[in-house]
Amino acid sequence: MKTVLNIIWLVLCGFWMAISYAVAGLICFVLFFLVITIPFGIAAFRMASYALWPFGRTVVRKQSAGVGSMLGNILWIILFGWWLAIGHLVTGLALCITIIGIPLGIASFKMIPISLTPLGHDIVSANGTGYATY
Repeated sequence: MKTVLNIIWLVLCGFWMAISYAVAGLICFVLFFLVITIPFGIAAFRMASYALWPFGRTVVRKQSAGVGSMLGNILWIILFGWWLAIGHLVTGLALCITIIGIPLGIASFKMIPISLTPLGHDIVSANGTGYATY
């Protein structure tokens, strides 16, 4: 079932949301050209892979995350997080129009918090055999 949901997700919204995250990552790497924004670019590309294929994976908080992650997340929200969250909100609302799209819309809504605060989190497998970090 995860594979079917992931394929439908990829076709309907995953590809476009992944492109949004990749653009944010490229902006962090290229345009800002600061050492400070490199972790933002890495987080954006990590989220792009999650946006492509979210079912069967989950987000967990890193135990080692501290004040640096919090300050970085505040800067992320100001620069990129708010428009990525709006993208998930609009996508989720559009998906919820049909009965088949409701689970996908709910998944899009669940991605809003991580789109706002990606630093200090890991994307892990949720297959029940343990967590494997991606």
